[in-house]
Amino acid sequence: MNKLTRADLLTLEAYAQQRGEFRARVIAHKKQRSVHLGEHLRLIFEDRLSVQYQVQEMLRIERIFETAGIQDELDAYNPLIPDGRNLKATLLIEYDDVEQRKRELVRLRHIEHAITLTVYGHAPVTAIADEDMERSNDEKTAAVHFLRFELGAAMIADWNAGAAVTLASTLPAMPVEATLTPEQRCMLAADFS
Repeated sequence: MNKLTRADLLTLEAYAQQRGEFRARVIAHKKQRSVHLGEHLRLIFEDRLSVQYQVQEMLRIERIFETAGIQDELDAYNPLIPDGRNLKATLLIEYDDVEQRKRELVRLRHIEHAITLTVYGHAPVTAIADEDMERSNDEKTAAVHFLRFELGAAMIADWNAGAAVTLASTLPAMPVEATLTPEQRCMLAADFS
């Protein structure tokens, strides 16, 4: 997939005018690219549109309009765009109750290294987590992680041919699994082109 450049971005003024419509489109898009693993884990598979939204929002919030600042944001977020042989996702650990969330983040330490993707007929691929910086420590995991799943050519071919695809947490503290729907499988297959 093509990385974002400055030419792909709206100016702060243009983004302010289009933000409501753009935001609604991205929220609907991200919903289609979200997979729940059990009740408390959600993976949002990132792509060029979702990353563009993140960059536009950062530029807006920080009021960044200088070339160097814009490039810094592009450099920070472009690695989240899949490159044709992988999928990239944001893993969210979601608990509404703050105290429960604190306890669970301790219990679920290292879960980011226990998320797998399996294309039927192939060995599971374990996600590569938090390449930009470690988000967990010796006591607890973070509530947000960035994951990359590297897939081989045969896996991608079988995915495109309709093979079942499952995501799982293999962490003993939270063993959960979800099978992608045909719609999710088709949506994410676009990331391989």
